[in-house]
Amino acid sequence: METKKKIPTSVYAEMTPNPAAMKFVADRALITGGLQVEYRNKNEARGSSPLAEELFNFPFVQSVFISGNYVTVLKDESLGWDMIVQQLREYIREWLMDHEITVSAITADLLNRTRESDVDPVKALHTPSTDYSQFQPTEYDDEIRFLLHEFVRPAVESDGGAIDFMAYKDKKVYVQLKGSCSGCPSSTMTLKGGIENLLKAKMPDIVEEVVAESV
Repeated sequence: METKKKIPTSVYAEMTPNPAAMKFVADRALITGGLQVEYRNKNEARGSSPLAEELFNFPFVQSVFISGNYVTVLKDESLGWDMIVQQLREYIREWLMDHEITVSAITADLLNRTRESDVDPVKALHTPSTDYSQFQPTEYDDEIRFLLHEFVRPAVESDGGAIDFMAYKDKKVYVQLKGSCSGCPSSTMTLKGGIENLLKAKMPDIVEEVVAESV
């Protein structure tokens, strides 16, 4: 019986500003085309990312975010990272050595998710107060997207997270935070202040406030 050839892969763990999130960085791409995708449960991962689906078998995993050459895992409070990080890193490395495809398909809902209401009272805490479907495109959207992509996204991604422009209205810019930024005790205010300073400087009289929400 022929033994399946392993794919040489190395993985290292990197802490993020969110104490509940850990970034696992591989030496090869896990998703291409500049795409990013976040899974909040095993059902979302099923049929989309075999790696994320497997990671949800760990009882402490709450969400999985995949972008570029890294995967960010958000855990619950049942265990500290010092007890699980090496096990998880090795598991991801072994999985990647046995599998070439990390993300096989991404639905439009996963790519362009605007978080829905949920009957679960715990999940409801993460439901946004803003209904983005009611917003109309504006002449400023493209410039805001460019500024976020060029000046904000690299820093956010280096911390294992992501930021998406959602809408602009009444001098307010609405963004959504994902990955390690989601639920981080400090990232919302820190990023909100940094983004506000940037956009207000680049677009005076156009932007007065940034509303940042976490997935």
